Amino acid sequence: MPHVDVLVIGAGQAGLSAAYHLQHRGLVPEGRADVTDRTFAVLDGNETPGGAWQHRWESLTMSTVNNIYELPGFPVPPAPPEARSNAVLPAYFAAYERRFDLDVQRPVQVLAVHRGVGGSPPHFTVATSNGDWTADFIINATGTWSRPYVPFYPGAQDFTGEQLHVRDYVAADAFIGKRVVIVGGGISATQLLEEISRYTDTFWVTRTAPEWVPHFTQQEIIESLEAVEARTKAGLPPQSVASVTGMFAAPWVKRAAARGVLNAHPMFERIEANGVRMPDGSFEPADVILWATGFHAEIRHLHPLRLRTSAGGIRVSRGRSLDEPHLFVIGYGASQSTVGANRAGRDAAKAILAELSSSTS
Repeated sequence: MPHVDVLVIGAGQAGLSAAYHLQHRGLVPEGRADVTDRTFAVLDGNETPGGAWQHRWESLTMSTVNNIYELPGFPVPPAPPEARSNAVLPAYFAAYERRFDLDVQRPVQVLAVHRGVGGSPPHFTVATSNGDWTADFIINATGTWSRPYVPFYPGAQDFTGEQLHVRDYVAADAFIGKRVVIVGGGISATQLLEEISRYTDTFWVTRTAPEWVPHFTQQEIIESLEAVEARTKAGLPPQSVASVTGMFAAPWVKRAAARGVLNAHPMFERIEANGVRMPDGSFEPADVILWATGFHAEIRHLHPLRLRTSAGGIRVSRGRSLDEPHLFVIGYGASQSTVGANRAGRDAAKAILAELSSSTS
């Protein structure tokens, strides 16, 4: 059973940032360490590098990806605006892992994290698809992509058309000749509305119509992040930053508005065999329902730690669990953005190294 001082779970933006800062502060990948070295390891469930980017839809180009921020110490290579993000960014992540010799182990599924015995190191035993590990600290950076959220609506099981989540979307031309109901009020919903409406008839529904904002001030961004942070600190389920700030009127939003397709309708009340029933009793036919309804945090492997509150979240402040101080949960809550994930990885590494140093002094 291999042991490390720090086990990083997930090799997306947050996990690679954490690994970089751990190594930068003197920790060594477990497979290359001497007996006296402080060690870390990175486990990733994907077969190849790239985090969630490798799974994004084909038409998401470098000109439309939202707020990409480079990993620490290595800039994103130049790429033409029309280049596919699911090709450019996974290649960038792979080059990053090689450049810094991070020794990411994959594919390894983390199945369960248990506390150690007696409250002393090792603080965790981690069961994986490739054997067990022990660790003194864990940085959980598993993101959300593997847990798409589809809300329950009456009649969903009776729908004779196709239902899919944004995670399963590939390209708009698959819907030619079909009427597509797009559900959701966020970035993905509006991007795909603009794209799919170029190929076929669309009908957009959302529980809350977006509040379009021409630009955000620095103070507004700070206040929004603080609001999201307050939720996670209280143990409430994480909330997207966009749900607090309002939606930026991005180029695709303006294009959809110019073509007359940016028409938000209230959420339907039920699903029927061939469409959806609206609150006013009217019926909207549908061949496809595309759920752009977000994701849950992938933290099911942390359930044995019993950290979940009655509200459904876990209490996290500045990336650290308030109920298990040897656990850091990054890319969660206010650190879901790429820049937020970078900073959370750095801050987690810094806090852990300070504690490891004090324990040996």
